[in-house]
Amino acid sequence: MDGSTDVTRALPDSIDATAELLGGEGYVADRSLATVLFLALKMKRPIFLEGEAGVGKTEIAKVLAKGLDRPLIRLQCYEGLDVSSALYEWNYAAQMIEIRLREASGDTSRESARSEIFSNEFLIRRPILQAMEGEPGRAPVLLIDELDRTDEAFEAFLLEVLADNQVTIPELGTIRAPEPPIVVITTNRTREIHDALKRRCLYHWVDYPEADRELEIVRLKAPNANADLAKELVAFVQRLRETDLFKAPGVAETIDWANALTELNAVALDPRYVSDTLGVLLKYQDDIQRLQQGESTRILDEVKRDLRNQS
Repeated sequence: MDGSTDVTRALPDSIDATAELLGGEGYVADRSLATVLFLALKMKRPIFLEGEAGVGKTEIAKVLAKGLDRPLIRLQCYEGLDVSSALYEWNYAAQMIEIRLREASGDTSRESARSEIFSNEFLIRRPILQAMEGEPGRAPVLLIDELDRTDEAFEAFLLEVLADNQVTIPELGTIRAPEPPIVVITTNRTREIHDALKRRCLYHWVDYPEADRELEIVRLKAPNANADLAKELVAFVQRLRETDLFKAPGVAETIDWANALTELNAVALDPRYVSDTLGVLLKYQDDIQRLQQGESTRILDEVKRDLRNQS
């Protein structure tokens, strides 16, 4: 089967088909997310996903790559990330060896040496260049993860990539993607991203899921968890997010907590289980201490009362 047939089959042709694609790979999406993903694929625009850590932004890119049968190329951002780490760099060690070999053989032509050592043979391709060189008909998913960890200079560099689907290497010239990669940009909003970059993308805020959807996620990702336990822990986490914490637990922590309690053979929440496993759910000692000083018991009592009233 050729590449064009694969793409025609794989790309969703509606919002519902997009939601089904995500669901088929184990991602429970609401309709607003399915809509923006469908439009981004249809319009060949980058997707800018913003939200708290742990709400599933990175997972969206992974699911898209798997569901569309495309390579996933991930650029994990960090403070000080520069073009050589994101785009390309030259293999200086191999270039020096080549120069020494040419000198030893008596070849002293500078022009010839320059054209050979600055060639594809000595080019180390980093994630963005790899994405630009994707196969026609099977463009990769390029995940630019946690962009807010970088600086404005790196954002400026990305503008050419996002606007024109091309990159420039001074020694080789401009390299244009034969087909635009599917670009997914995530940020935890630790700083604002410049409007010039956002304008080139379709935007979506990935929020904490409502209780029913989070319960569906837990049942999918922690299938061995007791049904009553799953209801109680989701209700507990939902109420916990309403309190004044330094860092509220994300969906990833909810899933981890469900799996941890299952390993402890828990069939329902009780104060001891909650106190002993708060380190799975919360990642800051001040938050854990606050819960251990009676707050967790109060929340647990409210959760059990509300669930009894619903039954």
